Amino acid sequence: MCRLFALRNSPAFPSPILFLDMPQKDPCQKQACEIQKCLQANNYMESKCQAVIQELRKCCARYPKGRSLVCSGFEREEEEKLTLKPTSK
Repeated sequence: MCRLFALRNSPAFPSPILFLDMPQKDPCQKQACEIQKCLQANNYMESKCQAVIQELRKCCARYPKGRSLVCSGFEREEEEKLTLKPTSK
């Protein structure tokens, strides 16, 4: 079982993310563990793990904000995109 998972800053993960087991099962924990396995198997080359990263994004999209700890990095990324959007005149 994947218990602790840390990612460095990257385009796929804009801020460091820590995945921990939670008392309540995280609905996207399986996908987070798949990313960990893929990165380890591919010498941490994210380009080789885009399919599993996309699966985690899909999982995160199915749940309300704050429901999944492993999705918190994607939630922050979306918030940053919204705050950086230029306003229409």
